[in-house]
Amino acid sequence: MKEKLYTIPLNDALDAGDECPLCFCQRKIEQDLMDFVLGHSASYMEADIREMTDKAGFCREHFKKMYDYGNTLGNAWILKTHYIRTIDEMKREFAKVASEKPAAKGRFKKKSESTPSLGAWIKSKEHSCYICNQFQDTYHRYLDTFVYLWARDEEFRQKVKASKGFCLQHFGDLCLQAETQLKEASLGEFYDALLPLMEENMNRMKEDISWLVEKFDYCNKDADWKNSRDAIQRGMQKMKGGYPADAPYVMQK
Repeated sequence: MKEKLYTIPLNDALDAGDECPLCFCQRKIEQDLMDFVLGHSASYMEADIREMTDKAGFCREHFKKMYDYGNTLGNAWILKTHYIRTIDEMKREFAKVASEKPAAKGRFKKKSESTPSLGAWIKSKEHSCYICNQFQDTYHRYLDTFVYLWARDEEFRQKVKASKGFCLQHFGDLCLQAETQLKEASLGEFYDALLPLMEENMNRMKEDISWLVEKFDYCNKDADWKNSRDAIQRGMQKMKGGYPADAPYVMQK
């Protein structure tokens, strides 16, 4: 199949020879979003973007990544207007509590599901995140495209079969996508190809880690490291995804 704009990232990820091509895509998506939010495009100065970031806010993980990325002015602008909106919402929520008339017993009786409590409003803010939301939209399109290519592009299928498989987390996402997108026969072919691939590469990873352990035995001090030098970070990635050894992604000056 002729390569199109929306297929390029997945082909690039497979060509990279990574432990998981979807981890490779995930990192690129997140870096692009960091550049969009805080980079030289100065999207934080655009009213429509700030309206969205003010409303959604950012989770703890992405606040930390934004801090590491740099751009003091950009972070300050985003925080300033996000605080203004949050304090306005907070005052309304506080007013609801203050307006409740005291009863003889239990002013603050248990709320019904249709009447969210103050605690529930605060909890809803903890995981609300502009970057997470944008990432999920893009990531699901990548999953959709992956299964689409698997079903229609023999060259793509061969690349996948020759790869190192996926991390366990992303393989789960891919399985769920395939189960909703592929017909029964095609889904059977998908699993016939990818289950052995996953098992083979999980075992390869286990052997690399096992040899790293053995290298700490005095008897093996002069033995070849084989593929074990970076086995810890690759092993963590294979199990849960991500890149444990990555340095923080920073703004390009």
